[in-house]
Amino acid sequence: MKVAIFSDTFVPQVNGVAKTIKRLIDHFEQQGIDYQLFVPDALEQSDLFSSNIHSFVSLPFFLYPECRMALPNLFSIKEKIEAFKPDLIHIATPFNIGLTGLHFGKKYQIPMVGSYHTHFDYYLRYYKLTFMTEMLWKYMKWFHTPFEKTFVPSEETKDYLADKGFQNIELWTRGVDCQLFHPRYDKESVRKQYSISRKYTLLYVGRMAPEKDLETLRHIMRLLPKNIQDEVHWLLVGDGPLRAEMMEEYQEHVTFTGYLKGEALASVYTCADLFVFPSSSETFGNVVLEALASGTPAIVADQGGVKEIVQHRKTGLICEAKNPHSFSNAIVSLLTNHSIRKEMGYEAREYAKSQSWDTIFAQLVKQYELVAQKQKNLRQLA
Repeated sequence: MKVAIFSDTFVPQVNGVAKTIKRLIDHFEQQGIDYQLFVPDALEQSDLFSSNIHSFVSLPFFLYPECRMALPNLFSIKEKIEAFKPDLIHIATPFNIGLTGLHFGKKYQIPMVGSYHTHFDYYLRYYKLTFMTEMLWKYMKWFHTPFEKTFVPSEETKDYLADKGFQNIELWTRGVDCQLFHPRYDKESVRKQYSISRKYTLLYVGRMAPEKDLETLRHIMRLLPKNIQDEVHWLLVGDGPLRAEMMEEYQEHVTFTGYLKGEALASVYTCADLFVFPSSSETFGNVVLEALASGTPAIVADQGGVKEIVQHRKTGLICEAKNPHSFSNAIVSLLTNHSIRKEMGYEAREYAKSQSWDTIFAQLVKQYELVAQKQKNLRQLA
């Protein structure tokens, strides 16, 4: 099978879509699946690229500057598609490169699938651009209509799109690398690195931006009882438009690490006593699964895909979205009960071990094969 993938984000950009696409092409290479990948450029990408990966000049996306809006070379892509002759096109994003994939899929009658990763209408709410919501959904429905299947990462997202009138929606969940994310890192060395002297470490990993409900997080940090606040050090991992503002607000016993990756990221999950993630806009929430793989119980919102990852009272606690009191009470209940927290950490790791990327990608490839075979059968009947 030959697959062409079009994505407007790719590593080293730091987001779940970019990381997932990178893992997918790694799986293709391991399984000997022929692919071509079309993505935006980035200065740090040169060591990642091969003859299978093609990048194009890009600019920051205004709602999400860490992502890029590419200026694809249509002539170059046309040549590559004609030479490669893919059996299927997978379009991961609805921007310039995704539109290019859509154009060539239609032009050459190549079967197409898409994936839906981000609730952009939530972003419009947080950035006070709700007047664009109706136009956004008209565009998204037009964009996804030609796809044989639209893959989503959670049942919540599947239901959400079905309510919007989308069809042919299939579940494509996410996995976690349990060899990288595990509980065996040296906690004391991490505490020393970040000058953590207090008893407990609470962790947030994600973009430092309004759509991650960081206003809720700020309230949580202030609402914790004084005796608990005096024992807590916060580690906030990530970057974004709110980072500078929050660094001004929190200067003691709060560490802003910026983006971390690899073992540097994995080790802070292990160091934490709890992972606190108030975002209610996630279609999945890869960082939550990474925390669970590290043996760290997660406290999450009851909205979005995260609630499908955490098993309430077993691998963490699910709280009322945007309710800082609910989160604060959950943090106190677990910090003051070591035995329950330890048992949750064990169950969290066991659950994460069952979420294998290989299994998930193998299921995706089967879906590819079904779509490609359906197209072949239709052509034979024509």
